[in-house]
Amino acid sequence: MTLWQMTLLSVLAGFLIDCVLGDPAWLPHPVVLIGKGISLSEKVLRRIFPQTDRGALAAGTAMAILVPLLSAGVSFGILFGLYLLSPWAYFAASSIMCWQCFAARCLAKEATKVVKALETDGLEAGRRQIAMLVGRDTQTLSEEQVLKATVETVAENASDGVVAPMLFMVLFGAVGGFFYKAVNTMDSMVGYKNDRYLYFGRAAAKLDDAMNFVPSRLCALAMIAVAPLVKLDGKNAFRIWKRDKRKHASPNSAQTESVAAGALHVELAGPASYFGKLVEKPAIGDNDRAIERADVRRTDALMYGASILLLILSEAVLLPLAFFGGIGI
Repeated sequence: MTLWQMTLLSVLAGFLIDCVLGDPAWLPHPVVLIGKGISLSEKVLRRIFPQTDRGALAAGTAMAILVPLLSAGVSFGILFGLYLLSPWAYFAASSIMCWQCFAARCLAKEATKVVKALETDGLEAGRRQIAMLVGRDTQTLSEEQVLKATVETVAENASDGVVAPMLFMVLFGAVGGFFYKAVNTMDSMVGYKNDRYLYFGRAAAKLDDAMNFVPSRLCALAMIAVAPLVKLDGKNAFRIWKRDKRKHASPNSAQTESVAAGALHVELAGPASYFGKLVEKPAIGDNDRAIERADVRRTDALMYGASILLLILSEAVLLPLAFFGGIGI
C-alpha cells in the first residue's frame, strides 16, 4: 500500500474515531498546544517589533507564517519518522492525528449541552453554556437568542471544524490538517477587530478567510444536498443560500448559516452585543416560525450529513486514483 493510500484511509479512520469517541477530556489535545504556542508567539513578537500599528501588523504577519509552519513541521517530522520505522506505525499515527483534527462529535455534544441546560436548569444555565461557544455577550440573551446562537455555531463550524480540515487532510494528510487547525485557532484567538488585535490579528484573519473560502462553499452545497435526507427543506435552503450567503462580515460564515436558516425556516443572525457594544448585523433567513430546541438536533444532522457526503465523494474520487492510477510514494 502506498503512502497516499494509507493517508486517505487514515482520514476515513480518523473521522470514524471522532464519531465514536469525540474529544475525551482525559486526552491532551494538540489544539491546546497550538493555542499555547500562539500566546507565546504573541508575547515574543510584540516585544521584537515596534509598538506601532505597522509593528503590530508585521508581528501578526510573522506569527501567521511561523505558527502554521511549525505546526505542520512537527506533525510531518513525527509521521515521517514513524513511516521510516513502519508504514503501519505511520497509518496508526496518521489516523490518530486526523481524528484530532475533526470536531464533529465535540461540536454536536457542546450544542446538545446548551439544550440540556435550558431543559434542566433554565435560561441562566443555557446562557452560561452558550457563552463557552460564542464570542458575543450572553448575559441578557433570551432563550430564542440562545438557540439561534447555538444553531449558528453548529452551522458555521460544520465547515471550520469538520469539512475544511477534512478537505485539507484528504489533499495533504494530517500535516495539512494541522496546518489548517493552526490557522483556524489563530483566527479564533486573535482575529478580532478590537483595539488589541485590529492590526496584530489581521494577517491571521485574512489567511483563515482564504483557507475557508472553498470549504465553506462546498459545505453549504453539501448541506443543501442532504437537507431532504434529514427531513429538512432543501429547496428553501437553496433559495435562502442564494439570497443571504453574503450577509456577514466574514466572506464565509453566512454560506452555511444561510443554508441552515433556509432548511429550518427560521431567521438567524441579526444584531448582537460584543464586549458591551451592540453590533448591527443583517438577519439571515426568513422568520417563518419561532426557533425551537429541536432545531439544534436538526442542525447537527445537517452537519453530519454534509460531512459524510463530502468525505464519501472525496474518497470515491481519490482512492481509485491512489490504488489504480499509480500515484503515491
